[in-house]
Amino acid sequence: MKEKIRYTDEPMQVGRVLKDFLPPPDKLIFKEDAVKVTLSLSVRTVFFFKTEAEKRGLQYQRMIRRLLDAYVDAFQAPDEPPSRARAPVRTEGPRRAYRRRVKRKQA
Repeated sequence: MKEKIRYTDEPMQVGRVLKDFLPPPDKLIFKEDAVKVTLSLSVRTVFFFKTEAEKRGLQYQRMIRRLLDAYVDAFQAPDEPPSRARAPVRTEGPRRAYRRRVKRKQA
């Protein structure tokens, strides 16, 4: 038979206390302003981005959006103010796995 655990009133050892380890609310990254557009792309282009996005666990539309944002950043005139405040592009890894939506047949 297993030995029962006996609890005592001994003080627990607490690790290091971190003060203010969360960023203040004004430093949190909020969702960017976006405009929905309808865009016709070649089958080859969409296939490429879907394949690459799946390899990296990203969404292909987000990859296309980041590519366009990087293009704008690279070619925007230095004296021209940015059109919107943007958070830096995440490069440390995927946030979640890319999943294809599968339509299920209804019986």
